[in-house]
Amino acid sequence: MAASGVRIGLLGGTFNPIHLGHLRAAEEIAEAFALDRVWFVPAGQPPHKDPSPVVSFAHRLEMVRRAAAGRPGFVVSDMEGRRGGPSYTVETLARVRRRIGRRADLFFLTGLDAFLMIHTWHEFRRLFEQAHFVVFSRPGSSPVRMERLLREKVSERYDWRPDLRAYVRPDWNRVYFHRITLLDVSSTQVRGRLARGASIRYLVPEAVREYIESNRLYASVGPEEKGQG
Repeated sequence: MAASGVRIGLLGGTFNPIHLGHLRAAEEIAEAFALDRVWFVPAGQPPHKDPSPVVSFAHRLEMVRRAAAGRPGFVVSDMEGRRGGPSYTVETLARVRRRIGRRADLFFLTGLDAFLMIHTWHEFRRLFEQAHFVVFSRPGSSPVRMERLLREKVSERYDWRPDLRAYVRPDWNRVYFHRITLLDVSSTQVRGRLARGASIRYLVPEAVREYIESNRLYASVGPEEKGQG
């Protein structure tokens, strides 16, 4: 159980594969919100995704472990793979909350695009009872749609607090909007490049690139991915 005053961030996702954008978001949010630890939680069986292009949980977990290695404060959890069945975020947050206790601060980290679809998630209103939210996006993006979603789909009880720069519920849980450094990379892009034999160097951590190469994940790999450059 976490001690009182500990601040923990949770970044879930398919991580198919994890890339530098994931890591940079975690790094900047950990710094901005003074997080003691960021837990990376790969989805066991993503309920919103076609399973055909998703590599096994074991592969995705190992790639996340390699990506997070050597960064103090980055923790990788296999809880969703061990649980089995569809990976519902509401169940993961409840499990983490039970583990760390009510006195620790828990922050759920999610991109703006995912947040704008959160009303389609399983028991989505319960998510906001378990943790603060940090919704991150690129510079230049606007939180207007996020504000509308909070009002219309989530709850009318959120109030904007300028002193906290957050939307606050009566139970004091908050939703923050945080801009991060622009890194134009996505897992879809990485998989697409691999499928056509193009380089993914500098889009993913080198240890992840090497793992993808050695296990021949995501179809064929090009000459540079074979270590010839």
